[in-house]
Amino acid sequence: MGRKGIKPADTIDYLSILDEDGNLDAGLEPEIPAETHLKMLRSMLLGRRFDERMLDLQRQGRIGTFPPIKGQEAAQIGSVIVLRDSDWLVPSFRETAAEIMRGRSMESVLLYYNGFNEGTIIADRQKDLPLSVPVASQVLHAVGLGWAAKYRKTDEVVMTFFGDGATSEGDFHEGMNCAAVYQAPVVFVCQNNQWAISVPLSRQTHSKTLAQKALAYGMPGIQVDGNDILAVHAATKEAVDRARNGGGPTFIECVTYRIMMHTTSDDPKKYRSEEEVECWKRRDPLIRYRNYLAKKSILSDKQLSTLEEEIKQEIQAAVDRAEKHMQELGNPLDMFDHLYADLPPHLRKQKEALTEELAGNQGEAHHG
Repeated sequence: MGRKGIKPADTIDYLSILDEDGNLDAGLEPEIPAETHLKMLRSMLLGRRFDERMLDLQRQGRIGTFPPIKGQEAAQIGSVIVLRDSDWLVPSFRETAAEIMRGRSMESVLLYYNGFNEGTIIADRQKDLPLSVPVASQVLHAVGLGWAAKYRKTDEVVMTFFGDGATSEGDFHEGMNCAAVYQAPVVFVCQNNQWAISVPLSRQTHSKTLAQKALAYGMPGIQVDGNDILAVHAATKEAVDRARNGGGPTFIECVTYRIMMHTTSDDPKKYRSEEEVECWKRRDPLIRYRNYLAKKSILSDKQLSTLEEEIKQEIQAAVDRAEKHMQELGNPLDMFDHLYADLPPHLRKQKEALTEELAGNQGEAHHG
């Protein structure tokens, strides 16, 4: 009888190994082969440069609205690098770098953001789900896959990504609870980029961290510097190994920042300051990692220059192939042809407007 305190079963740690000033905690430095380091750097750099090129294409009217990933490359690449091909990736809608590293083609991405359903086709034997725009809905899919893997007694691990805004959704909490109850091999990776479109983190939760939400569901949780690829790698490797060995799910909060807009239809200047953005730019994960590799004599200036040129050509080739492929696919105007026997006036006007817009875009593309 009486009133007494109940201590939570665990605590939440914060992990940072390489800070923005280049300071390294050598005691926590993970053992990563040089070839793996170079693979991660290439994937980060490809993600960044492809993201920049897509923004140019979008502003030229050559692709539709898309969500930039700039600033979040370490959280993605440091995580997926520890997965096997037999494991599952369940993305949200801002994991382009991770998806490409797992085998998705850049042409597929470009097709998707031009409205072609061919951009959602997953290659045979590719254990990745298509991106999910409805916030947090993919969390439930990931837990279902994890439960299936455990039921079938495979050693598959499921990794799902979501943003800080997803932690305000019921799907997130239902998925976390189910995964913990059934000890499903799921690694929950939250890219806490501080903003759910225009809603700051402070308006979404009163918790000191997002990672501590893991304690309520009885699973391990950790908060890491999401711009430190070494910390991300170490935390996710521990979580993946635990899941594969029957230890159940883990929640990882990667503290990072969305340098660009939520999507290209958004104007972030209306709700956040330039000072805030500049502060986070100084924590750039790509620059931090590049400097680390240079100090380790894993990456030279010549290697980096060669890599930049290779990536530039690779992206251009993907753009050329995608645009050629789009010319061979169905006409977007077909969407109006199978709804009504007689097209209503408002849809007829929309069809006429789209016809004019497509004709104008084709003209610009020929001169671009």
